[in-house]
Amino acid sequence: MLDSQENALEQTRTEEMAVDNTTEVVNGEAVGDIAEVQNEETKQQEQAPKVYETKKEVIERLKEIAHGEEAPVKEEVEALKSAFYKLHKAEREAGLKEYLESGGDPEKYQIVPDDDEEVFKSEMTLVKEKRSKIFLRQEEEKQENLKKKLEIIEKVKAMATSPEEANKSYQQFKQLQQEWKEIKLVPADKSNELWRSYQLYVEQFYDLLKLNSEAREYDFKKNLEKKTLLCEAAEKLAEEEDVISAFHQLQNLHQEYRETGPVAKELREDLWIRFKAASTVINKKHQKHYDDVRAKEEENLVRKTALCEKVEEIAKRENKKASDWDKNTKEIIEIQKEWKTIGFAPQKMNVKIFERFRKACDDFFGRKAEYFKELKQQMGENAEKKRALVEQAQALQDSTDWKTTGDKLIALQKEWKTIGTVSKKIGDQLWNDFLAACNKFFEARNEATSGTRQAEKENLGKKRDIIEKLKAMLEEPGDDAKDKVHQLTEEYNSIGHVPFKEKDKLYNEYREVLDRIFKELNISANRRRLDNFRSSVRSMAERGEGTLDSERARLMRRYDGLKQEIQTYENNLGFLNAASKKGNSLIDEMNRKVQKLKDECELVRQKIKTIDAENRDKE
Repeated sequence: MLDSQENALEQTRTEEMAVDNTTEVVNGEAVGDIAEVQNEETKQQEQAPKVYETKKEVIERLKEIAHGEEAPVKEEVEALKSAFYKLHKAEREAGLKEYLESGGDPEKYQIVPDDDEEVFKSEMTLVKEKRSKIFLRQEEEKQENLKKKLEIIEKVKAMATSPEEANKSYQQFKQLQQEWKEIKLVPADKSNELWRSYQLYVEQFYDLLKLNSEAREYDFKKNLEKKTLLCEAAEKLAEEEDVISAFHQLQNLHQEYRETGPVAKELREDLWIRFKAASTVINKKHQKHYDDVRAKEEENLVRKTALCEKVEEIAKRENKKASDWDKNTKEIIEIQKEWKTIGFAPQKMNVKIFERFRKACDDFFGRKAEYFKELKQQMGENAEKKRALVEQAQALQDSTDWKTTGDKLIALQKEWKTIGTVSKKIGDQLWNDFLAACNKFFEARNEATSGTRQAEKENLGKKRDIIEKLKAMLEEPGDDAKDKVHQLTEEYNSIGHVPFKEKDKLYNEYREVLDRIFKELNISANRRRLDNFRSSVRSMAERGEGTLDSERARLMRRYDGLKQEIQTYENNLGFLNAASKKGNSLIDEMNRKVQKLKDECELVRQKIKTIDAENRDKE
């Protein structure tokens, strides 16, 4: 930009130096074109879009444009549109998020019509109509300006016919020059051709013009005064703190310097150097300002890229439960807050980096919405399962079948733990109902069985006393040890239930001391088996009435089978001849088998008696 401006000034200086004593300089419009391009580029760089916090602010600004006197600027209108729909989308996303977090069904979510959007569209339509009218008016104005400039060219052309005509028409020529300057825009496709024609006839006019010395000196003096003032104004701009404003003012000074006529030949170079030096100071400050802006934008791009990478990394994480989603959501929200504190990235990358950031955020929140949609469905199913358990518990809460119902409720409690979570509002109510039903039953059972628990404690003490007596026998067995062991085991088995928590520990202790006694006193295996069976009868009784009956039926079948087998062996013994040595050996073997079967049969009979005794106790 600095080089372009200096080239323009250099062109002006060169054209001035080319003027002789009887010629006034008229610069080429190419310099003006460059200045306009520079100004346009500068405006694009300087017009950083205003940040709007609410849709109301956007609409208010749009109304000012639509109903005010100012002409709509395309870039600002587009920025307003982008800002409005960015805020509009953020509001909708926030509404959906709030709806989902409060337990709403995503499939039933309905977007509420936005009155602000209707107002925005209405005002935007007015702005578009206004821009269209301004465009048509400008086109008409350009055509009218073209017509005026063509008329000026024809008048200058007529003046440039002879030196006499040129001298007579000098003041009129100066007036036409001023009119030309005041006429601004013309159709772009006619601009260059129009300027070339104008420049051609102006140069012809000056070639023919012969001013007297006094008039020429007067022109030089007036031009010197004006250009000196322009140099002073350019130098004073160095004190301006607002670099952008200083640059704009300099552009206006350039235009005036370009349009001001020549000065005396001996002053031209020094005057030009002074004006150029002042311009260079402002241009360098302006260039540094935009170098700093670009450096800051590059820094912003690096920071925003890092934030994009953070969000993309979070979006890839596996979220196994709702707390994971909440934790990562908080992280992304903090990143979004940081994003808002960072300024613009370079123009070519600003939109791209924002799209990348938004895509990563949308990906995360989209998957989050899908997760909570599925979670809500699962929580609904869990609620139905727990509601069914509540109904079962309530159906059992008044039962007096303490053992069976207690087992069923405990099973329901275990099943309850296997079911996943439900929403807090529903879950608390279901749990309270379920707990109330369970408590009602167990409190009634505790009240009804309080005497039983006391009896169980007494039974525990009795059985511990027997275990201690058995341990004492290990120290001093005595001659009647076997009878005492049998008596104590019978007594132990006749004692009722003990507290459930002590049951296994007590039984293990009892079996341990009994096994030691059997081993040291050489008590038969059948006796041990019978004692073990008597201990297990209590456990079978606790499992239900049918268990003992099934076991008794099995033992009766076994008892009948053993009796038949003994009868068969005894019949066979009657046919054997014991005369031979081999016959004696076979008879002995068969007698041993018969005795073993009789022992087994007696054991089975004793087991049946034990079951019958247990059934009588229950009755």
